[in-house]
Amino acid sequence: MIKKILLIEDNEQNIYLMKFLLEKKGFHVDVSKDGNDGIKNALLIKPDMILLDIQLPDIDGYSIAGELKKHNELNGVPIVAVTSYALAGDREKAIEAGCTGYLEKPINPDTFINDIKKYFNDPDGN
Repeated sequence: MIKKILLIEDNEQNIYLMKFLLEKKGFHVDVSKDGNDGIKNALLIKPDMILLDIQLPDIDGYSIAGELKKHNELNGVPIVAVTSYALAGDREKAIEAGCTGYLEKPINPDTFINDIKKYFNDPDGN
């Protein structure tokens, strides 16, 4: 079964790279470029994973993660912060907000797929 990933990201270069890497490995990727659209699409699509930028134009990713966690239909959907916020405490802040995991930007194209697969219930991404 193909895994559906919702990418909530506003930077075109990051979208292109992550979408390319994910689709190359057989994932289906939907993109939302702001937080309001991301929340709406998460509820509509019910993805298998959400990759969430923290710095977005309308709502920050911490608030989005908190809002997504309020919806029972998204229980069990891993939310992975993918962010350039890499200061001490940023990882903890993302986890406290409701994220399952945290990856720093710039992503490493050689390890990105394996980095996110560990957040699926099935680590092989199946």
